[in-house]
Amino acid sequence: MYTLLHGFYKYFTQKDEYCVVILGLDNAGKTTYLEAAKTKFTRNYKGLNPTKITTTVGLNIGTIDVQGVRLNFWDLGGQQELQSLWDKYYQESHGVIYVIDSNDRERMDESKVIFDKMIKNELLSGVPLLILANKQDLPDVMGVREIKPVFQQAGALIGRRDCLTIPVSALTGEGVDEGIKWLVEAIKRHALVRPPREND
Repeated sequence: MYTLLHGFYKYFTQKDEYCVVILGLDNAGKTTYLEAAKTKFTRNYKGLNPTKITTTVGLNIGTIDVQGVRLNFWDLGGQQELQSLWDKYYQESHGVIYVIDSNDRERMDESKVIFDKMIKNELLSGVPLLILANKQDLPDVMGVREIKPVFQQAGALIGRRDCLTIPVSALTGEGVDEGIKWLVEAIKRHALVRPPREND
């Protein structure tokens, strides 16, 4: 009897699980964004102090439950020597968040090159893409109007997938809700092509 009740409980409380990779150059604010998302969507979660966040070597993992689904985030290190590992995570990904440091004009071309390399990968074909123009809390940063045309040059590679570019500040949390909620809806629309992860 316990097994039957446990099975019903599990069936009614289990959430569809989706995996999302967070990519971008080092120091773009990927880990700070992940911490902001966990703080906003996880009750009683006290995020890391932004001054304690260091450069990611390898990856950070985070999970949030939002709009009836569970999102598992893989925040991958953005250093050049770690970018070659990114494609190992693509096949399991249901969504991509690409973070751009809006304050770093000198590295915008470098960011565009790795964006193009990522978006060309067949394993990400059709996967929803959220592009974040981060660090909008700083003065004199590039706005979405400046950044979007640079990355829209890859329009043919982006294809017909769901894609949104928004301004955010991972530090203040501005734009975090909007981006995550949009991504959840885009992933759900894409679930027939990339179904949720199998739960045990």
